[in-house]
Amino acid sequence: MLMKIDVAQILETLKSRRLLPDTCQAAFLVGSAARGWSNQKSDIDVYLVSTDPWPMPDLVGVPVPLEPAEVGWHSSFIDNRGWDLAYWLDTQVDQMLAKVSWTDYDQTRAASGDALAPREEVFLERVTTCVPLMGEDWLARRRAEVESSAYRSILVTRSLGAADMAVEDTLGQLEDGDVNSAVLSARTALSHIVDALLEERGQYGSYIPKWRARRFQEADPKALPFAKYWELETMQGFDPRDPSKWINEVLTLCQDLSLKIEV
Repeated sequence: MLMKIDVAQILETLKSRRLLPDTCQAAFLVGSAARGWSNQKSDIDVYLVSTDPWPMPDLVGVPVPLEPAEVGWHSSFIDNRGWDLAYWLDTQVDQMLAKVSWTDYDQTRAASGDALAPREEVFLERVTTCVPLMGEDWLARRRAEVESSAYRSILVTRSLGAADMAVEDTLGQLEDGDVNSAVLSARTALSHIVDALLEERGQYGSYIPKWRARRFQEADPKALPFAKYWELETMQGFDPRDPSKWINEVLTLCQDLSLKIEV
């Protein structure tokens, strides 16, 4: 059952429990709740961005490859729901956006997956899908900066490269007679090529694969109908007596989509 989130109540809770920094420029609901995908067991996830570090005593420092090299993290249980709050600095956001600038874009680095750390990639994705609690102007500016950056190209390049490597693994394993490993590698190739297809259309979030089907339905790519994707994802046509048939179908799809997806 999907949950309806009261945005005004979330902001009021942050204020009443003194969880909102004095120099906060923006606070926004992120994750499944922001996208309308949450359920009774889903947490409330909020990002808060300030100009100055907040000396809250019970914040846990989570490492990030930025300066400062950590993000404050606060977890609590409020009104029978888990709350996870991440406290970022505006200067850290500047640094993340600098990493995805067209000036610094490097296709080889993008393909290797080294352009962004997972936590940075998720932050930028969530800027594009969040629900603002405060700081709408700040969010509008940052969303425009993400949109005009190389972020999409970096993620598409990474996913296409990963799909290509998984296809090569599959072919090598088939040639060696290692069919079981080839099945697993083909599944990996399918995941990456679908991620590339969705990222091309601005549906990011490949680090959280549990939402891939929902992202697919929102993207609605013409190159691959959802029914066909779901058939392959759930291996409906897989025959244990002839695994190569399913494998070859996946590899053919990967090859076809890789030629259609634009970086």
